[in-house]
Amino acid sequence: MKAADYIKLTLEMSKQWIMGIAADAKDIPLQTPTSDGGNHALWCVGHLAYSDADLLSLATGEPNPLADWEGLFKNGTTPSDDPSIYPSFDEVMAKYEESHAALVAFVEGLSDEDLDKPSHAEGEMQAWFGTVAHCLAAIPTHLGFHGGQIADARRAAGRSPLMG
Repeated sequence: MKAADYIKLTLEMSKQWIMGIAADAKDIPLQTPTSDGGNHALWCVGHLAYSDADLLSLATGEPNPLADWEGLFKNGTTPSDDPSIYPSFDEVMAKYEESHAALVAFVEGLSDEDLDKPSHAEGEMQAWFGTVAHCLAAIPTHLGFHGGQIADARRAAGRSPLMG
C-alpha cells in the first residue's frame, strides 16, 4: 500500500465516524459537552470543515474556499449559543462533505515523494505543518478530537453512546 492510499483510508474511516455522530446531533446542534460549556456539534463540524480546507490550502498554496468562515470556526474562536450567527447545520455538514471530498481528491494524486514536499505554512506553523504529509497527518487525529466533543455533547443531552 502506498502512503497516500493509507492516508486516504484514514481520512475515509475518520469521516464515516464523525459524520455518523454529527448527524445524530443535528437536533441538538448547540448542546455543550459539559455544564461549563465547550464546543457544540455545530461549531465542531464547522470548525472541521474550515480546518480541513485550511490544511489543504497549506498543502497546496491555494486559497481556503471557506475563508469567510474564519471568524466563526477558526482555531481559537469561541462557540456561541446564538444560532443566528451560524450557517444551518445542514449547510455546515454539506461544507464538511465538500472539504473532505477535496482532500481525498488531492490525496489520490499524490506520490510518496509528493508527501515530503514543503507546505506553504509559515512561521510557527512550520513546526506542525511543514510538509504536505504533516498537513494531512493532522486531519484524522483532529477529527477524533472534535468527534469526542460531539460524543460528550450527545451524552450531556442524555443520549446513549453510538459505539462501545
